[in-house]
Amino acid sequence: MPDDVDIKPERTRNRWGEGDRLRGEILDAAGRLLSGLGGEDGLTIRGVAREVGIAPASIYHHFTDRTALVQGLMDHEHARLTSLMRAADEAVVPEDVVGRVHAQLYAYCDFATDNPGHHRLVLGNGSGEPRSAAPPVLIDVVEALTAAFDRCEAAGHTLRLPGDRAAVMVFVAVYGRVALLHSIQRGQTTDERRSFIDELVSLVLA
Repeated sequence: MPDDVDIKPERTRNRWGEGDRLRGEILDAAGRLLSGLGGEDGLTIRGVAREVGIAPASIYHHFTDRTALVQGLMDHEHARLTSLMRAADEAVVPEDVVGRVHAQLYAYCDFATDNPGHHRLVLGNGSGEPRSAAPPVLIDVVEALTAAFDRCEAAGHTLRLPGDRAAVMVFVAVYGRVALLHSIQRGQTTDERRSFIDELVSLVLA
């Protein structure tokens, strides 16, 4: 087990029974480090412990090793992305079914663009090895978009292809756009991202 690191003096020790709070702090710290690193390869138990202000031994109470920590961070970011998409959908009036499609895609695109390391993590497997199945977050995102397009059709909008295929097509296009921008290290303004999504959705709606 790695040696202890210096403890940040400003951190307040959790009271008995507040282990979940520390677990959340560990994941938040790992997320902050991931943003700076750009990928999980440089993420270490010692680095996360230093960021939280605790000894590495404290992390092992919640995560047995680095692999478990990375998996925990994947689950944490997966939940964050799906929560952002759900909140965006719920912020639009229920009757505006097309607006709800746009809102979910805006939320996904903003997350992917603003958090490249987190996005790569949740759509990878945290180990660099090929996956044998689709990442759970991919399934959740596509299912949410499928439901959104199905609502459009139920409300009387004509789709040029079935809702599930429309969801996959739109997701792949947005994912590819983000990946391309990341690869050339070029960002887009919020207006540019939304314009791309608006044009994309217009291709699905007849």
